[in-house]
Amino acid sequence: MIKEALFYEKKDDLTVKCNICPNNCLLKPGGKGICKIRENIDGKLYLTSYNEVTSIALDPIEKKPLYHFYPGSSILSIGTNGCNLQCPFCQNWQISTQITYREEISIEQLYQIAIERGSIGIAYTYNEPTIWYEFVLDCSKYFHSKGLKNILVTNGYINEEPLTHLLPYIDAVNVDLKGFTQEFYKWVKGNLDTVKRSIEIYFNNNVHTEITNLVIPNKNDDFVIFEEMCKWISSLSPDIPLHISRYFPNYKLNELPTDLNTLKNCYKIAKKYLNFLYVGNAIIDNTTNSYCPHCNYLLVERTFYSIKSNIKEPKCPNCQNPLYFVL
Repeated sequence: MIKEALFYEKKDDLTVKCNICPNNCLLKPGGKGICKIRENIDGKLYLTSYNEVTSIALDPIEKKPLYHFYPGSSILSIGTNGCNLQCPFCQNWQISTQITYREEISIEQLYQIAIERGSIGIAYTYNEPTIWYEFVLDCSKYFHSKGLKNILVTNGYINEEPLTHLLPYIDAVNVDLKGFTQEFYKWVKGNLDTVKRSIEIYFNNNVHTEITNLVIPNKNDDFVIFEEMCKWISSLSPDIPLHISRYFPNYKLNELPTDLNTLKNCYKIAKKYLNFLYVGNAIIDNTTNSYCPHCNYLLVERTFYSIKSNIKEPKCPNCQNPLYFVL
């Protein structure tokens, strides 16, 4: 199903300019955006995958990854085609870099599935959800009206105006902060400042915020730059959870998997600035549990997706200090 897009400008000669993300694609009739799912049809901009999904599953919330948002719960997860960045290491390139088979599903059907399967809400994930903007906005409004949660798993590459309109309906976000230099973001055809600004907006507007950084050998594994990233996150809040993720070869990139010692060193560096750190895609002792930053009490114990939580409210049961958790 197609739906006329929001946030675009009509230009001369039936050309349109999309204003959802900083790519600001200028499209002639028949032209598609970098994202592949926004198209100029007869001088109007349309989302061409409005209620069409490539992927749907009930996932553990920890898989997003979100470790401080209703630990141990399940979340209905959906995605479509396309992305507005061009990462050579994309882990979901099969759906993000090309148009594949999609199934139509209504927002009401998604709500019924969420209720029947005991989901706390819905996660827009697998591909970049903000390019699916019109559907995500409508679906988020509906789920919000029903008292369910909305989660974005996103690259943070969105313009400020559409982000501001979406914010009231989003409960939690995991932003993939892919690197911490403009040179790295130039490689993936993006902009670091935009992503940093998005993270600031989410966090400062009371959206529960967690960050993932995929550590790629010879690309973004410089410890000095990694430390600068941790300092910047801490300047927003030392309580923002950081997920340090191990890279494996995928799509167009064939670097060897991230060395475990690199991940251990990143963990040690981040520990100087941040209270909640986790290592993903690797087994390293004591890097998936949550501990109180004040007294080191074990808050949540994780063995893969098996969760044992020792907290019932967002404060430490041992020292009573407040914690950055949503329960």
